[in-house]
Amino acid sequence: MTQEELIENVPFDEIQIGQSARLIRTLTVEDVQSFAAVSGDVNPAHLDKAYADATRFHGVIGHGMWGGALISSVLGTQFPGPGTIYLSQSLKFLKPVHLGDTLTVAVTVSQMNPERKTVVLDCQVTNQKQEAVITGEALVMAPTEKIRRPRMALPAIHVFDPEKRLQAFLETAQRPTPTLCGVVHPCEGEALRAVLRATEMGLIEPVVFAPEARLRAIAEEEGLDLNGLRIESVAHSHAAAEQAALWAADLVSKQVPVMMLKGSLHTDELMHALIANPTLRTKRRASHIFRMDAPMYTKPLLISDAALNIQPTLEEKVDIVQNAIDAAHALGVANPKVALLSAVETVTAKIASTLDAAALCKMADRGQIKGATLDGPLAFDNSISVEAARIKGIESPVAGDADILIVPDLESGNMLAKQLEYLGGAASCGVVLGLRVPVALTSRADGVASRVASVAFALRVAAYYAEHQP
Repeated sequence: MTQEELIENVPFDEIQIGQSARLIRTLTVEDVQSFAAVSGDVNPAHLDKAYADATRFHGVIGHGMWGGALISSVLGTQFPGPGTIYLSQSLKFLKPVHLGDTLTVAVTVSQMNPERKTVVLDCQVTNQKQEAVITGEALVMAPTEKIRRPRMALPAIHVFDPEKRLQAFLETAQRPTPTLCGVVHPCEGEALRAVLRATEMGLIEPVVFAPEARLRAIAEEEGLDLNGLRIESVAHSHAAAEQAALWAADLVSKQVPVMMLKGSLHTDELMHALIANPTLRTKRRASHIFRMDAPMYTKPLLISDAALNIQPTLEEKVDIVQNAIDAAHALGVANPKVALLSAVETVTAKIASTLDAAALCKMADRGQIKGATLDGPLAFDNSISVEAARIKGIESPVAGDADILIVPDLESGNMLAKQLEYLGGAASCGVVLGLRVPVALTSRADGVASRVASVAFALRVAAYYAEHQP
């Protein structure tokens, strides 16, 4: 076992006056969030950038006791190390510690008591400018016996804030001019809030198709202000979808940029009305794509189709794949890596999805699918895990690094997306592609953040469609 794999102390009899140890650590956002989560200290000076920028510190600062904890780390793991018992600690906080500051923590023996085996250590924490940020004095009971043990592995801490991830994505969609948006039947609190929030952010200029009396009743119940909101009153959700489709088709025929936002009606109600209108159709089949921002993956994942096409044929999967590639391009991924999912990585006649995957790869080789690197069949694990791919001996430019997951059918895709969201903590949003207007489409159970993020996603697609209409 190497020295790095061991933790070793310095017993009292080996300690001398003036002896010291040190630790160097740089403060990160994850450090601040983790300390806040563990301690419960949610002071906005540590977590709210807008608030922190307006304070005399001019930015987010670390918790003072985070620096104190670094002193404890030196005493407990290095010097004197395992077996040390903390008796007292004084601290004086001299300067704030900002994100990105690199701290050097030094403890130096100033006094020793042989009778009680206690040690007094001078504690100094300085930043990268050699400025003292914390000073203090620690009194500890030093260990009397030598201890050398394997260093315990710490559990991995993944700090993930879905709301912040979605907010960061929203910031990519800020536009100088709001896009016209047909909002279909937002007759539920969260759906209506999302419309008002997207409008407030300057993302959309909404035209709402819904029963007006019902909409206003919901707004009053939820304490929402509908002043200035254009409402096209209809009898019910079916009529809302039909009128919204006619409205969008008229604008498309006049080459006016427009998008759609699903409210609280069923997906099939909305999509039936849109697809039935020939002006809104393209040569491609419409398909839905989820953008999933999962804690354990290094980048957002696009998953298709998990909402529209129940059991797509090979021909339909070509359109699903090409729509997904367009979505990745719209999000700035120039050459997305597409994993064609199945239960296994080998082609077998017993599993139809493996045959489809092999055919799709060959079609990509011959230019029938463009703008991406495809591979499949691949199982989910080796699509997103380099280690899983290595163990299974899979050599592929896609395995372990997929940008897009193409699922075999709606059932598997819907379960995968909802498992990532509800069990994996992923932040999600979704859009329908393949029509002449993008449709921000989420589950009726989704909150405001997910709905507004879907608007941002649709806006990115709309901008891409302006130059690359399918």
